Parts: sequence; structure tokens; C-alpha cells
Amino acid sequence: MIYYVSVNGSDSATGTNEAPFRTINHAAQIAVAGDTIRVYGGTYREWVDPLNGGEENARIVYEAFEGEHPIIKGSEIVTDWERVEGTVWKKVLPNSMFGEWNPYNEYIRGDWFVAPQNTVHHGDVYINGVSMYEASSVEDLYSAEIRISGYQRTRYPDIEPIINPEQTIYRWFSNVDAENTTIYGNFHGLDPNKEIIEINVRKCCFYPTRTGRNYITVRGFEIAHAACPFTPPTADQIGMIGANWSKGWVIENNDIHDAKCSGISIGKEASTGDNDALKYHRKHSHYYQTEAVFLGLQNGWCKEKIGSHIIRNNRIHDCGQNGIVGHMGCVFSRIEHNHIYNIAVKHEFSGAEIAGIKLHAAIDVVIEGNNIHDCTRATWLDWQAQGTRVTKNLYYNNTRSDLMIEVTHGPCLVDNNIFLSKNAFENVAQGTAFVHNIIAGNAVSLPCMNRETPYHFSHSTHVKGITKVLGGDDRIMNNIFLGAYNSTSVNFRPMNSCYNVYETPEKYDANREQKNEIEPVQAVWIEGNAYAGNASAFRAEEHSSRVDGIKAVVEESNGKWILTLNIPHLMDEAQCVAVTTERLGTPVFTEEPYENPDGTPIDFSIDFHRAHRGENIIPGPFSKLAVGENKITVWE
Repeated sequence: MIYYVSVNGSDSATGTNEAPFRTINHAAQIAVAGDTIRVYGGTYREWVDPLNGGEENARIVYEAFEGEHPIIKGSEIVTDWERVEGTVWKKVLPNSMFGEWNPYNEYIRGDWFVAPQNTVHHGDVYINGVSMYEASSVEDLYSAEIRISGYQRTRYPDIEPIINPEQTIYRWFSNVDAENTTIYGNFHGLDPNKEIIEINVRKCCFYPTRTGRNYITVRGFEIAHAACPFTPPTADQIGMIGANWSKGWVIENNDIHDAKCSGISIGKEASTGDNDALKYHRKHSHYYQTEAVFLGLQNGWCKEKIGSHIIRNNRIHDCGQNGIVGHMGCVFSRIEHNHIYNIAVKHEFSGAEIAGIKLHAAIDVVIEGNNIHDCTRATWLDWQAQGTRVTKNLYYNNTRSDLMIEVTHGPCLVDNNIFLSKNAFENVAQGTAFVHNIIAGNAVSLPCMNRETPYHFSHSTHVKGITKVLGGDDRIMNNIFLGAYNSTSVNFRPMNSCYNVYETPEKYDANREQKNEIEPVQAVWIEGNAYAGNASAFRAEEHSSRVDGIKAVVEESNGKWILTLNIPHLMDEAQCVAVTTERLGTPVFTEEPYENPDGTPIDFSIDFHRAHRGENIIPGPFSKLAVGENKITVWE
């Protein structure tokens, strides 16, 4: 059955093309497996809460009518503003407008949420589609300064809001009493009654309140303006759009932006824990996170019931916390060819769960061909990144780092990517293989001895064991390290000097024989890399080479991202040995090969553009590079 929806329709109609429904959510209460909902252009201010799911071979499809541009918004337009003084205006709204949950009466809070406490609300105000900044008081409305919390200043001194110095800073403040919500705004020289002013009203735009709504496709929409909450891995991870502990969603070809916290959620739900550390103050959040894994297993966390989502060809931007977030619910998924940018760059709040893509327990997840830039962190894989592959992605201009891998035991494969930000990696893990990448920035590699985290049987959610992270156990082969940035950080250092604290495989084996009852310093397998600038080889590296003079710049032109690589001499001099699944071996604890999710070997002979490397293998993601200027399309 095909149902049609139009802003000119009626929910009392039959839903045909001649008599369409008015709201998408009305169609979502009727649609069953095999049905399609086609939506005409226009703005739909509603929360779409699907009643039913589809089946593997009979999906429920929500799609834009061909050639149309439907928009789902969690906001409402507010008019008839009253001037208070100067450039400050106000609007008094009845609390009944918000129903049971008023985002202007709810502070953003949660496990691992850090700062500022009790000052940032779930609500937001938009002027002509652009998010304004929340003020801490009516008096603060007049300030043009964007402050960063003391926590961020201390821990991340290099982070600054990405704001044009000439940009006008529009600010809002809210006050809620028993009957009304009053929104104040400093609109400077603009009259809000002549502009489009929208405010967050709904928590979500497209999100089932019931779990297990499987096999749903959402394509071709613009989705924006939701007052969704902070999404740590120990919470009910609600996004502006999300699957809510389901299987087999496809989210594709959408423009997803301006979620207060997370744009897309493929994460866990409340029964496995919901900010219990914050609620009860009995123990640290990471204990609850471990418990969530076992509660998830009790609640059907397995390949047959959860995950296997596809998120592709979306534009995801201007969200406060994450572009894509997930814990456990993300397993066996693919995230491919998305353009993700401007995530967590306003810095109105901070915490430990902020990135363009932030996943926990990303078992057999493939992150491929994405363009991720101008984020605080770009991609953060945390806890149980096992069988995870990060391949053929473009990263640049990310403030904190391009990729963080934390408290996980591998195997995690990072291959054929382009990392151009100042800080490339934060590696607080073990068992990661970095193969055939271009890496411009610095890195940190550390153990984590104060947290024990689960690892799993191969390609399964079943827990095999729990242990601390010893660091090392990494494979670093056939990469180009540009050494393009001086490091001013205590921790971040040029690659691969940060690995000199680890042992060679030969020394590790000898130590293991001598001290069988004690964990020796872990080994690293590092060879075949090319180094330039500040980067230097591992102290015992074989087949390394110097390629000083290489410069890399990426620029966008007419929808294409062009990488310019200046190669001063023949890269053929930097030949290296082919990488195979067999050669990479297995990490110490998981004993799982670096292989595809179906258990087959990975073909490392295929380069960034899916060309065959041939017999003369050179470092980096490209099979061939010419002397001089190489202009390479790396994303479009």
C-alpha cells in the first residue's frame, strides 16, 4: 500500500495521492510491513512515532515524493514579539504549548556530562534558521562574548568556538513559571516580527517511542530542530532521528541538522540503564556501562534482533553533541558516504561523549567513505570496538582529533583514510591496525589500567572476557606520515615516536617466556611507513623511508573535495610489503583476525579509489603517485 502526505491534506482523508493525509505521523500509525509513505514538499512540524515496523523483505519506507523537499521540524514559529528594551525582545508562551515536557524548564544533564551545570537547556531559538546562543541571565543577553567552560579551558586549551570575529552573536534566555514560558532574545538590529524565529518544542522529529520497530527506511527529508537530550552510553540514547533498539533501519539521502544534542541515534534504550550514576551517586558511570552490556544481552542484544543499520549519503551538521551516536544498538551497521561537519563547535556545553560519530560497542561496524570535518572530535570509537573498520574516509580541520579509539581490545582496522587535522589519533586502546593511510598530524598512545572493559567472541555480542587495556598490540604498516604540525601538547607527539615505549615482537616474546605470570609491555608491529617533516620512524622499524617535502592540502570546489599532493621525488623508492589479514595476525586478548564481518579475509590490494595496487606497493592510500603536483578527487 502507498500512502501520500501533503501539507494541504487532511488526516481524515483516505491517504491516496488524490486525498493525502496532513501529517506523516498519521500515516505512521497506519503503515504496516510492505507499505510506503510518500511525502510532498513543505514543512511538517511534528514528531513521527512509527507504530509498526517492517520485515526484512517488506520494509516500511518513508520517502520524499520525487522532486519534492519535505522538512520535518521539532520547532514552531513564534511571532508577535514584544520589545523590552533596546534590541531585546520577549515572547510569553503558555506552558501547555509544550505538553508534558518543556525543554526550557529542563537542563541538559547526564552521565559524563561535565559543564556548565544547570545553565544550558534542551530548548533552542533559531533566527532565520541559525541557532542562537543561550544566555545565563537577562543581563547576559547583551554580552557578545562566547565563553568556554573552565573544564574545557583546562583540558582542551586549543579549543575555541568556530565563530567569525565579525559575526553578530544573537542570544536568548528563558524563564518558566507555573503557567508561562517567557523567551527573551537579543536580535540586535533585526526586528523579530519581520524575521523567522523558531523555538524547539519537541524532543524528537522521527523516533519510535517503542523498541523493536524494525526494517524502516527514511530517505529524502530535511530533519531539524529537536530538543533531544544528552546521550552518554549509560542513558536512553534518544536522537532527533533514531531506531530505538531496533534492527535494519536505512537512513539515507537526508539533510539532518540542528539537533540540540545528537542528530542520529542507533543506540541503547532505558531498560539497560538511564543515567544511573547521576541519579544515585553510588558508583562511577563506567561500572554502569559494563552492567548495561549484560543487561543488553538479557534484553535480546544479538545480531538477529538489534543493529544492522545503514546510514548513508546524508548531510549531518550543526548538532550540539553528536552527528551519529550509538551504544550496542549500532552493532553490525554500515555508516557510509555521509558529509558530517560543524558538530559540537558552539561549545555551549561539554562532556566526554562528543564527536561527529561517537560509538560504543561498534562490533563489526564499517565506517566508510565519509567526509568529516570542522568537528571537535571527528570519530570516537569507545569500548568494544571489535571487528570495526574505518576505511576510505576524509578527515580535516577537526579541533581535538580526527580519530579516538578508547578502552578497547581490537581488532580495529583503520585503513586507506586521509587524516589531515593537527591531531590525528588519540589511541587509548590496543589491537588497532593502521594500514595505508595519509596522516598529517600528531598522536597519543596510552594504556588504560584503571578500567576493565569487555571483549567478545568473534562477530558476536556474547562476552568472551573482561580485562584492562595494556596499550600497544597495534599494527602500523605502509602509511605516509607527513609530520606537518609541531606538537605543543604534553601527550600528542609526532608519529611514530609515541610508540617507542612499546616492545618489538621479538622482545615481547622473550619477556613473556621469562615472566609468564606478569603482563609484559606489549609489542607493536611497525614497518613499511614513509616519514616527512616532524614524523620519525619507530626505533626498530624495518623498510621505512623518508619522503620529506610532501605537502597535502584539501579544498572543496563545485561539490568535489580535491586533495593536492606535492610529491618531490619518486614514491617508488618507498616500496613496502603487501598487507594481508594473515600477516596482521590477531590481537592478544580477542584472538580475532582483522577480517570482514562475514569472516572472509580483507583485500588490502584495493586502494582508496578501488584500484588494484599491483606489484609495486607504495605507502599511503593511493596505488600510484606521480612526481610533482597530484590533484586527486577524494570526496564528492
